[in-house]
Amino acid sequence: MAFNFPAFSYIVALIIDAFLIFFSIFHVIAFDELKTDYKNPIDQCNSLNPLVLPEYGLHILFNLLFLFSGEWLSLALNIPLIAYHIWRYANRPVMSQPGLYDPTSIMNTDVLRACLREGWIKLAVYLLSFFYYLYGMIMALIAS
Repeated sequence: MAFNFPAFSYIVALIIDAFLIFFSIFHVIAFDELKTDYKNPIDQCNSLNPLVLPEYGLHILFNLLFLFSGEWLSLALNIPLIAYHIWRYANRPVMSQPGLYDPTSIMNTDVLRACLREGWIKLAVYLLSFFYYLYGMIMALIAS
């Protein structure tokens, strides 16, 4: 059994996807704390905003590996989420620092509900992707 670039891409995707799962779990917990008035919106946004760009960067990184290794199905499955990330960041509130969450509007019920839903959907996507990448890694190792 030889080690090839697609297998390497899937291994990197598995590791990064585990981090993205933790990011999305933190996202859901943070917005649940805001919903129950357990935490201050300013502190919560200050802890969430620094994680936005690393999340997007990590997601794009392993998709670039899929692109270079020719794993077209894996790349095609991730393109909608990448497009959503780009759209979401392009339409973010005007702020002085990078990030998505504005402390003045985050406590609006519709914004809070949308952010919580976004966290749950990302968690589901990353969990399903994790098992798909595990399957893809095994298939890439067997095929070589």
